[in-house]
Amino acid sequence: MKYISTRGESPPLAFMETLLAGLAPDGGLYLPEFYPRLAEDEIAAFAGKPYADVARAVIAPFIGGEIEPQALQGMIEAAYCTFRHPAIAPLAQIDGNLFVLELFHGRTLAFKDIAMQLLARLIDHALKARRQRATIVGATSGDTGAAAIEAFRGLSQVDVFILFPHGRVSDVQRRQMTTTGADNVHAIAIEGTFDDAQAAIKAMFNHAALREELKLCGVNSINWARILAQTVYYFTSAVVLGAPRRPVSFCVPTGNFGDIFAGWIAKRMGLPIDRLIVSTNSNDILPRALATGSYAVNGVHATQSPSMDIQVSSNFERLLFESLGRDAAALRALMAQLRQSGGFTIPPPALAAIRAEFDAFAVSEEDTTREIAKTFAQTGFLPDPHTAVGIHAARKAQTTTPLVALGTAHPAKFAAAIERATGVPPALPETLAGLKDLPELYTVLPNDQSEIERFVRARARAATPKRAAS
Repeated sequence: MKYISTRGESPPLAFMETLLAGLAPDGGLYLPEFYPRLAEDEIAAFAGKPYADVARAVIAPFIGGEIEPQALQGMIEAAYCTFRHPAIAPLAQIDGNLFVLELFHGRTLAFKDIAMQLLARLIDHALKARRQRATIVGATSGDTGAAAIEAFRGLSQVDVFILFPHGRVSDVQRRQMTTTGADNVHAIAIEGTFDDAQAAIKAMFNHAALREELKLCGVNSINWARILAQTVYYFTSAVVLGAPRRPVSFCVPTGNFGDIFAGWIAKRMGLPIDRLIVSTNSNDILPRALATGSYAVNGVHATQSPSMDIQVSSNFERLLFESLGRDAAALRALMAQLRQSGGFTIPPPALAAIRAEFDAFAVSEEDTTREIAKTFAQTGFLPDPHTAVGIHAARKAQTTTPLVALGTAHPAKFAAAIERATGVPPALPETLAGLKDLPELYTVLPNDQSEIERFVRARARAATPKRAAS
């Protein structure tokens, strides 16, 4: 199995090289040369199997034998033995045909744990096999950073640098990034938005000399392995609801487009998915793009669902590439327009292809608050603001199939929003009950590329062999 760049100007890589590369040297995102398909009887056989067994069956075809099967199984089992629920991603029914997929039973209470716990083990395995160090860099609107820091903290082969927008994440999200005390973790608050932080990370990868010097490795959903790991829970939840005998639809709270793109991958692998529904808050670039064909940046607005406070959804590039018939030159032209003018028009055939599989809804702050209160009052299920956005959009969708809204975070991560909506302050699970009392350590930096790179270079041990060996 080889992986190609959406920009078409980097050579194909094998899985392990793709894993460590993150972003392609030409600025593109990696995708497999083809999508392995699972037969209907293989998918049906997932019913009743442990999550780890389904994960190996879904993931292994993309690795192409580069990891010995027993080693891969060991990494998968180690990744998911830390979750609080034995099903890893259980379903909760909240209406006649509406379900919530609970993806927040990992250590940092967000869906990012499901991919990040496995990603850390895969990267550590690859680096040890090569006797190398790496510098992990990532941007976060809240949950990715916490999940990455939890997964990679203390690992001997890596230093971790996570950028987050200063003052634009919840207290719990920030504290999860700033209280580990791990020597290899560096939390950086950027005086700007998530889009600024994400742009800084992409610029670092596009700085060839720096990338090589620091052995940069990305853990945002630009990393193909993150997307791959997230395809698994589409299979496990759909099978519970009758797949492959009947189709299922999914509604996904969407920021960087990685989670819903994982559903698109699962569909390509043979899972009978009817509709993939994009749900956003007032940062509605994706619903506007699907409605009008114009992908136009319009400024980032702070909301009670900060992980979706994004305008430039990086993984939308992957879907554009596919909808353009894998025409890398056409994709490069659109990305150049985005850089130059802050937007582009999706070509009509590509837009039609996207609309054939996706719907999109934006949800206001008022409707988000009302949905939290309504769902809790009617069912006893307490959604966080991101999950509430997904539930509200799902109620708008016209589907005849079972519809699964992805529950992306535990409500306690957004206590102020939950208390405003319900009057009930949600409690953190016991494993995080003392989080508010731990000392914080983070650095505030200006939104300045040279300052960010200077900070990372001064602390990344991959660039200094003597320190790395000590």
